[in-house]
Amino acid sequence: MRIQTTAISFSVMMVLLLVGLMLIPAAAQDAEQPAEKALTADEIAAKAEEAAYYKGSDGRSKVKMVIEEGNSKREREFVILRRNVTEPEGSRDQMFYVYFLAPADVRKTVYRVWKHPGKEDDRWLYLPGLDLVNRIAASDKRTSFMGSHFLYEDVSGRGLDQDTHELLADKETNTYWVLKNVPKDPRSVEFGSYEVWVHKRTFLPVKSTYYDKDGKAYREIQARKVELVDEIPTVTLSEAKDLRTGGKTTSTFSEVKYNIGLDSGIFTEERYLRQAPREVR
Repeated sequence: MRIQTTAISFSVMMVLLLVGLMLIPAAAQDAEQPAEKALTADEIAAKAEEAAYYKGSDGRSKVKMVIEEGNSKREREFVILRRNVTEPEGSRDQMFYVYFLAPADVRKTVYRVWKHPGKEDDRWLYLPGLDLVNRIAASDKRTSFMGSHFLYEDVSGRGLDQDTHELLADKETNTYWVLKNVPKDPRSVEFGSYEVWVHKRTFLPVKSTYYDKDGKAYREIQARKVELVDEIPTVTLSEAKDLRTGGKTTSTFSEVKYNIGLDSGIFTEERYLRQAPREVR
């Protein structure tokens, strides 16, 4: 097998997931206790990341993706595996493994991510037709994921430290906080800022709107359906939309499972690039 480490421009998901409520003190105790401290924008962003990407020690889901652009409609089916790295203690690293099932032209393609908060992630794409592993350069992480309106970066999430976070009080409702996020390195991304609607009870980020450098909205991601899976609120239908063209991609998640004891070898051993582990079958 040949391994290529140069950047690629291969035309190529937002897995979203809860934090519990504090019990309200009894009325008789209210006068004796200070009011609960309001959360900062950074704290809300951290809790939203936890709810969206870190629930359970690991997870599995089957995904059906429908890509629509004008009169064109295409489908992709794949299985995504995720494992949290727990060592050293306090680690926030994660590993992702995506195995494509259909259609025939992408079947057996594998996308693998090693997420390293605080520094650049490692990403690889295995192309079975060429028996070739391409390393995806950092500059390509915000390009199309398998020809869809989702991006490579959407699969594993954007690092909290890459943006500044501001709470937009004028847009806050009884149900949602709204965070404005501005990239610390504007030259590394195509957007000028993005706003995220975070549910106050579950901390799920349910909507993200991206604005270009001129402040015009051009891209949107929404959670269209949320269900309880193993008592964890889980997004089972999401949509990414190009507001300029009207094109969109809808992702439906099924067979979702948490805490299944995935072997770390699935995410690290080269043989699983060419041979699907039983967990995706």
